[in-house]
Amino acid sequence: MPTSSTPSLGPAVVKRSPRERLLQAATELFYAEGVQSVGIDRVIERAGVAKASLYSTFGSKEELIRAYLEHRHEVILGRLRTAVAAAGEDPVQRILAVFDAQAQLFYRPTFHGCAFTMAAAEAPPGGGIDLAAESYRADIRGLFAELSAQAGAPDPALLASQLQMLYDGASLAVKMDHDPDIAGPERAAAAALVAAALAS
Repeated sequence: MPTSSTPSLGPAVVKRSPRERLLQAATELFYAEGVQSVGIDRVIERAGVAKASLYSTFGSKEELIRAYLEHRHEVILGRLRTAVAAAGEDPVQRILAVFDAQAQLFYRPTFHGCAFTMAAAEAPPGGGIDLAAESYRADIRGLFAELSAQAGAPDPALLASQLQMLYDGASLAVKMDHDPDIAGPERAAAAALVAAALAS
């Protein structure tokens, strides 16, 4: 018969904090339905916490949205950098790995487009949501600039700007046209841009 000193053979249950539960609920609801369409009460209900927990943790709905975007920012950048690292040493393949990683998202049934574009479109300019979107975009552009410089592009900033336009445009096209296969032409266009930049 097991005693109090007998180790449990079942999986350990990790109790998530109210902050983690609110952030997960916000991520699911805000991305699927929009940051303004989803009321605080629905987030609280999904998270299974008291309303006081939301306000003591985040202070306001805007701060919860900002935290959701910052978390998404961290996850996406980490995912892209992991894909780049897995692409090996070829600098061109490292750039294209960013588009390959993005393409994997296009085929998910839960893909609804760029969370940052959607949130910024619904938010007043100059607020925390707008700043979170700007920070994300700056980091995507920075990643492209870093990879473009490593590839030997004579103007890494210009190539980064061009690649980001492709990255943004493909995400919008998939959402609007419901066609994840746009990933193929997007990758081909990226490869052509990189080749032209390096040839110059």
